[in-house]
Amino acid sequence: MENLLMKLYVNYFRFCRSGINFLCRPFYMFCWEVVRLRRTITIFALLMFLVLGSMPLSAAAGETVYVIPVKGVISSGLAQQVERGVDEAEKMDAQVIVLDIDTPGGAINAARDISKMMFRTNIDTISFISGDALSAGALVSFSTEKIAMANGSTIGAAEPRLGNEKADEKIVSAWTAELREAAETRDRNGNIAAAMSDADISIPDLIEKGKLLTLTNQQAVDLGMADIIKNNMEAALDSFGYSNVEIVRQNPSTAEQVARLVTHPYVSPVLLTLGMAGLVLEVFTMGFGVAGGIGLLSLALYFGGHYLAGFSGWEAIVLFVLGIIMMAVEVLIIPGFGVAGIGGIAMLLISIVLASTSVAQAATSLVIALLGTIILLLISVRFLPTRKWWHRFILGEQQQRDTGYLAGNEANKAYIQKVGISISPLRPSGTVELEGEPLDVVTDQGFIERGTKVKVIKVEGRRIVVRKHIEKDV
Repeated sequence: MENLLMKLYVNYFRFCRSGINFLCRPFYMFCWEVVRLRRTITIFALLMFLVLGSMPLSAAAGETVYVIPVKGVISSGLAQQVERGVDEAEKMDAQVIVLDIDTPGGAINAARDISKMMFRTNIDTISFISGDALSAGALVSFSTEKIAMANGSTIGAAEPRLGNEKADEKIVSAWTAELREAAETRDRNGNIAAAMSDADISIPDLIEKGKLLTLTNQQAVDLGMADIIKNNMEAALDSFGYSNVEIVRQNPSTAEQVARLVTHPYVSPVLLTLGMAGLVLEVFTMGFGVAGGIGLLSLALYFGGHYLAGFSGWEAIVLFVLGIIMMAVEVLIIPGFGVAGIGGIAMLLISIVLASTSVAQAATSLVIALLGTIILLLISVRFLPTRKWWHRFILGEQQQRDTGYLAGNEANKAYIQKVGISISPLRPSGTVELEGEPLDVVTDQGFIERGTKVKVIKVEGRRIVVRKHIEKDV
């Protein structure tokens, strides 16, 4: 730098000596002063570089907060959405990930997946509980480093359940241990977290045995299970030291929204029920109509949604299609029930298990689907016979007395006292010809030879009783 200034000064001095001194003199004096103070200027520049280089970058220099919504029921589709959000936050080098939580709970496996993501990422994590963090939402919240709660929010009530019943002791024990571990890893009270899941845990002056623990926002902060109470996310971030930050909110894609819907614990069994019932009805109708269309659409949403959520691959879809084909072959081509039918059922069951997040969920969905299919079929049999297209496979006509139809035993009563000829030996049963029609009869006289005249003496249900006819002389 010193050499550069010296050359500049010398060259400019020569130029000024060329005859235009009055124009160059001011700049000449400036350059002379620069050369004279060159060492001082160099030292000052180095000091400024060191001072500015050691100062931390302000938030305005590019700190990014990535917000992932955790709203509604926690499902496998939501877990997939959170995973994409974490990947995006890491790619953009965000300083913090915020989970905006308002959930009544959901699938345990999905909550576990989200929890693992929070512990695995190197980015700071914060839970902002804008509504409730109940059940599976409690584990997700405890998995982040900081927790902020809005006014009126709650956290807890995390007992695992199967339907409307409490899960068995094995599941409760494992889930309670996970809640405790997540809380203690983030320096929170593991016993309080465990009391949210296991009603057998009691804590003096807080919760008695036999009840599940749920904390208000103020209780959570007082007990150290949450850090602050703020009504909005920006205020919470400011309290945690993230001021003047750029907030990037994740927008779920259309595919993720569809995946969340169809993997919902309540929607998934309904789709499976409609799919199975639609295909069964379509097989009976021997054509392609509304039932088959609804069935195929429901199954496409079921398997497609689980595929988009990342919980199954093409193998589940291929197995299901092959199972349907084998069942169709069994019903329409091969008589009886054999290898094709058994193989088709096995493929259907395996495909549903592969598409589900767990064997337990698959079993629950199958039971609900089978019961729903049976109910829909019974309703169809009851109400659909009045429709014309149903008459192709259900006999809709009724044989009424006023149209000339008579039950078998009533029609046979017309033969009483009529005479016919036995066309086979009666031992005691056999066949007689009566009014030109063969009838199966029985005699109460032991044995009657072929070609003998007989008279019908009574009718008992479908049983026609005859005796040898003896003509009287006139």
